[in-house]
Amino acid sequence: MSLESTLNRTKALDGVRGVHVVPHSPFALKEITEHEDYESTCKSSFIGANQFLLMQRAWQQRPSCLRPIRGCIHGDLHLLERVANVLTSLPFIALGLQTPRKNLNMTLYANSLVGVGVTSSLYHSSRGKLRKYLRWADYTMIATATVCLSRALRDENPKMLMAASALALPIQPLMVSAVHTGMMEVAFAKRALNDPNLRMAHTVHKVSSLLGGVFFVADDVFPETPYLHAAWHLAAAVGVGTCNKLLE
Repeated sequence: MSLESTLNRTKALDGVRGVHVVPHSPFALKEITEHEDYESTCKSSFIGANQFLLMQRAWQQRPSCLRPIRGCIHGDLHLLERVANVLTSLPFIALGLQTPRKNLNMTLYANSLVGVGVTSSLYHSSRGKLRKYLRWADYTMIATATVCLSRALRDENPKMLMAASALALPIQPLMVSAVHTGMMEVAFAKRALNDPNLRMAHTVHKVSSLLGGVFFVADDVFPETPYLHAAWHLAAAVGVGTCNKLLE
């Protein structure tokens, strides 16, 4: 229907008593539709922006195990603590030398323990720019040892898990350590249930692991408290020593 015919029909009805015709313009409907579409687009953009901000905040507040290692947050407070941290790193070297080497996987695990002790000693005795790289090497070496322990305890491991661990090892060593430590804890508990000779070692392992977790968290929460890191070294060394019982 054309605009001209619409105007003619409106004039024809103007003379009818009690009838008032309001002219209708197609441009008004088009303007309203465009305005509604604009409001809908704005609302969608606003919701999308809010969702992005929420995801960004959640990612920024992710736990430390999901963050890349960027050097040491808290260093050794003084010379005595530095010496204590170096000395308490040496038991890992001794444990690695005493670990059974019955096959290739056990040999790799034993060598990785030696690497943990050496890397930790180098880190705690270092200064300057080299320190942040040795901090990364320290965490990465610990994660490597947990992966090697998983392979030493089980001949067959999920290939996808091992591949993912290898890829995540350089950038998320804490997460890799947590996954493979959990696998080791499950294997240790199952073996202890079936073998009475392992129950005492498993009890010591549980206590040392609990204390090690407490010291590890406390070292991060109370950075000004000295010797917490050295205490974590000792608790972790006791826990690792009990794990060697599984390989005998």
